[in-house]
Amino acid sequence: MLRFKDFIKQEQVDEANLAKVNRVRGGKVQRRKIVSMRPGYRVQAGKLVRMSSIERRKRHLAQVKASRKRKPMMARILRKRAVSLRRRKTAGIK
Repeated sequence: MLRFKDFIKQEQVDEANLAKVNRVRGGKVQRRKIVSMRPGYRVQAGKLVRMSSIERRKRHLAQVKASRKRKPMMARILRKRAVSLRRRKTAGIK
């Protein structure tokens, strides 16, 4: 059983490994999410949980597939981003 002092230390460690991520679109926060900053762990019910080896392997394969799909589109994505940043610059936004 954990003593109170150990429990407090554990809570501080968990909080240090969590980060709040906001996605802002059009000046409004679309999504607030708590993510894990510790590799091999994910957030479940507000607490850090170690991922199983199967889950890590599945996530890795999904990332590989996604990068292969994204690679042919990257030239178009970068060109569109450059155009929009140029427009923002001429408009004086950024």
